Amino acid sequence: MAVYAVGDLQGCFAPLERLLAKIRFDARRDRLWFVGDLVNRGPESLECLRFVRSLGDSAITVLGNHDLHLICVAEGAERSKHRDTLGDVLAAPDCEELLSWLRHRPLMHVESGHVLVHAAILPAWTVKKARSLAAEVETALRGPRYRRLLERMYGDEPNRWRESLRGTDRLRVVINALTRLRVCDDEGAMVLSYKGEPGEVRDRWTPWFDVPGRRNGDHVVICGHWSALGLKVRDDLLALDSGCVWGRSLTAIRLEDRAVFEVRCPEKEVRAG
Repeated sequence: MAVYAVGDLQGCFAPLERLLAKIRFDARRDRLWFVGDLVNRGPESLECLRFVRSLGDSAITVLGNHDLHLICVAEGAERSKHRDTLGDVLAAPDCEELLSWLRHRPLMHVESGHVLVHAAILPAWTVKKARSLAAEVETALRGPRYRRLLERMYGDEPNRWRESLRGTDRLRVVINALTRLRVCDDEGAMVLSYKGEPGEVRDRWTPWFDVPGRRNGDHVVICGHWSALGLKVRDDLLALDSGCVWGRSLTAIRLEDRAVFEVRCPEKEVRAG
């Protein structure tokens, strides 16, 4: 059995098919770990959702910011954006089933010294703490009042963690950290507006994984989300968003030996708009 972690799909199903052929993936023996953002911006969000769901226990996917956006749009908690490519999902006869399945995906997965998460883990959190906080959000998303969270989820404040936080503010910090974070300022606050390359950050901003004293460095964090960062492989980090939806590549890494597999993603596969 082999476990392959796969970068952000964002509706790019054709490259995924080529990548799985390249690694000779067999659902009877292998497993896939997806870093989230299965949908949006690419042309085949519906195919991505249906395929990953069909894999059952052979696949694990965590929620990304685009996945949450899809759920919010479908529930009327957020308006569709002009660059969204979610119409095929929203019009599908199995839309309700797919979205229920998606809403029940975890925000984090921890196994064998690895942590799978879409964007980041706040440097101040241990893996145990982050997993506990992720469970709070998952309980809310899966509960009967999940729409209440969706309607109040968006916003950049609070921009830092405090144990005293309660209610939606508490859950929003957790969601923002796990699905949106790239850099922190010199006081440890999340700078959620930043999307550029690490070398472009201001002197007082630091990539979350380079913050001194990061408390989750005892695990290998597997993440995506930061396409400008690209593929980054080091002892404590596997960052896998290599920009497929922007015409670069889709990446998988085999966890057992860290072998890297990539397929090119031609720009023509990305739907304009």
